Amino acid sequence: MIKKLRSSLFKNIVIHQRFLPFKYKFKYSLTSLYIYYDELNFLDKKTRFFSFNRFNFFSFYENDHGYRDKRSLQVFVKDILLKNSIKYDNLNFAILCFPRILGYVFNPLSVFFCFNNESLIAILYEVKNTSNEQHTYCFSNKNFLEKSAYNHSCKKKFYVSPFIEMKSNYKFSIKIPSNNLSLIIEQYNSKNEKILLASQIGKRTNFSSATIMKSFFGNPLMTFRVFFGIHLQAMKIIFKGGKYYSRNKKPLDTISYEGQI
Repeated sequence: MIKKLRSSLFKNIVIHQRFLPFKYKFKYSLTSLYIYYDELNFLDKKTRFFSFNRFNFFSFYENDHGYRDKRSLQVFVKDILLKNSIKYDNLNFAILCFPRILGYVFNPLSVFFCFNNESLIAILYEVKNTSNEQHTYCFSNKNFLEKSAYNHSCKKKFYVSPFIEMKSNYKFSIKIPSNNLSLIIEQYNSKNEKILLASQIGKRTNFSSATIMKSFFGNPLMTFRVFFGIHLQAMKIIFKGGKYYSRNKKPLDTISYEGQI
């Protein structure tokens, strides 16, 4: 029995702003899930228009994330923590991502917040590209530091856009979701020039059938907008003469450990 529901929905404004070699900016409104893994079955039973591993207006499928096979997300998270010597007594984790809407979703970024009891011990950034490949960046918080915002950085290790070179760095600034959501990612090239800024700023709303229906009818093509928006911006860059960076074929899913947050 769930004493107090921690999972929620967030109404977000997502902004993508490019600085080099061309300037453009676009934004759109989206609804994201913030779901505690141990509450998924409860949400499936108690929320009429949400399902876990089943078709519905909004749904969450376990094999959209992690190993993307029959192994659970709990196994995926535990494996990463074990391999990186991140210890815990009572593990719990929450996932920030977009829902499947009528069975479809594209999640360019999903974030796992991993807790030992109530203390944050790791953040996992699960990145996908439009070729359905995936890389997970793992940052640890072994000292249980409590911050209003966690700032950290790493080298780019995963091919996402054909119009941004691999030799670049990410800077992350993220807050543990509560009443508000704040996620900001900046990308810098090898000359330390800012290439891109992406942000997701949102406000919490209750996880209920009423809010799901309101979100669905307010923006029924939400997840399609994400996928087609990426391709539309790519077309604009091509027409402007943007440089194309080729890539080497890589395994579907990889994981890297990036140190402390």
